[in-house]
Order: sequence, then structure tokens, then C-alpha cells
Amino acid sequence: MLASTSTCIASVALLLAAAGAVHAQSAPAGPGIYSCTDARGRTITADRPIADCIDREQRELSPSGTTRRRIEPTYTAREQAEREERERQVQLQAARLLEERRRERALLNRYPNGAAHDRERAEALVQIDAVIQAARKRLGELAEDRKKVDDELEFYAKDLSKAPDSLRRKVEDSARSAAVQNRFIGEQEDEKKRVNARFDEERARLKPLWAGNAPATSSR
Repeated sequence: MLASTSTCIASVALLLAAAGAVHAQSAPAGPGIYSCTDARGRTITADRPIADCIDREQRELSPSGTTRRRIEPTYTAREQAEREERERQVQLQAARLLEERRRERALLNRYPNGAAHDRERAEALVQIDAVIQAARKRLGELAEDRKKVDDELEFYAKDLSKAPDSLRRKVEDSARSAAVQNRFIGEQEDEKKRVNARFDEERARLKPLWAGNAPATSSR
């Protein structure tokens, strides 16, 4: 009988201890303390959110002084729009920097040194020069054809209006073809300038990258 009573007392004690633990876990953490630094640099504390710090971050502290959470400032619609625009500009700048680094890496992979860059420039200019040379050759052929037409026109030198329509068309076609070739040669000369400008710009960007990748030489 005594043993049974002791067992019952122990069971009740355990139940009371468990109930106390549950109560302790579910009990509220207690009122918070709010703290901030106002526009004049003063540290303010209160038992509720602080009106003087509505435009700046506040901290809610536990009774032990640890930070429970941070309360963001309250912005007007204009301030919020300006804040979002600043954040957007920061993100755009970060994206531009990442893209610039990507392009630099691609450029460095393509031209690991000055010799590779010079070689590709020379190859690009050689191709343009070959096109220009072909156009100039065509101009020479047109000039020979025009000389033959001019020789035929000598017969009508006193009155060109009497020259046959076919002969006058040859004159017009020759002049038109020569103009086309001269215009094409001018375009290719402009292309050479653009190619050189592009390679000059690339070289200016590549020089510091080449210098950064150059193996360090040991001093003696």
C-alpha cells in the first residue's frame, strides 16, 4: 500500500513538472524595448515604436538587450520611389560591371597577347585591301572599255547628237559603272578606318589585362 502511494505521488510530480515546462514555453517573451538614433544623434529608447525615428531604422530589443527584429523606416510615396530608383541604378551598375568583366574575359581569351591581336588586325586589313584591289582592277577594265567608246565617238566629235543611241548608252553605262566602283572603293577605305579604330580601342582595353596576366619575373 505504501509503495503504491509513493508511485502515485511520483507520477503526479512528473505531470506537474511537464505542465510547468509547457507553460514556460508558451508564455509570452515579455514586452519589447525600442531603440534608435534620431537625426541629432541621440539614442532614444521607449516601450513602443518611436515617432521621432519614423524615418530611420529602429531595433526592437528583448529584456536582455538582444535584438529581436529591425524595423525599417516608414517612407513617403516619393521617398519610396526614390529609394527604389537608387536600388535599381545600383543593380544596373552591378549588371554593367559584370557584363564588362565578361567581355574582358572573352577579349582576353581571343587575344591572349599583343602578337595575336596584331595578327588578326593585319588579316582583317589584308581582306579589305584585296577587295579594294579587285575594285581598282575593275576600274581599269572600265577605263579601257571607255577608251574604245571614246575612239568611236571621235567620228561624231563635231555633232555628238548624231551618235547612235547604242553608243551613247555605252558612255552612260561606263560612267555609271565607274561611279559605282569608286563609291565602293571609298566605302572600303572607310571600313579600313573603322577596323583600325576598333583594334586601337581593343588594344587600349587589352593592355592592362595583358599586364595583369603577365608572369611575375623574379628579381635577382
